[in-house]
Amino acid sequence: QVQLVESGGGLVQSGGSLRLSCAASGFTFSLYVMRWYRQTPRKERELVADITSTGAVTNYADSVKGRFTISRDNAKNTVYLQMNSLKPEDTAVYYCNAFRDRPLTSLRREYWGQGTQVTVSS
Repeated sequence: QVQLVESGGGLVQSGGSLRLSCAASGFTFSLYVMRWYRQTPRKERELVADITSTGAVTNYADSVKGRFTISRDNAKNTVYLQMNSLKPEDTAVYYCNAFRDRPLTSLRREYWGQGTQVTVSS
């Protein structure tokens, strides 16, 4: 069965750091774009960062650019989100997402983790 299991969330003060991990299993991890999303009750789900299947290209939301770093280790089937200089507005549930889309073969796959809470106090 496909599983994405996030870990590393918690409570941290403004300016602090956390590293989130997402361990994947049940699919060919190295073929998937990996994404980190976050969700708060008052906002729509926001794409925080993504990374291509080989890790060659990364993208970040403007709100986290320069502070967060996404990385992956395909040998360990794990994607990470290093979060530095955290701000209260970073408080959210963070979700790991795996995505693959191959329209020419009518292939589309998307998987989600259960989420991990990140709380940043001011």
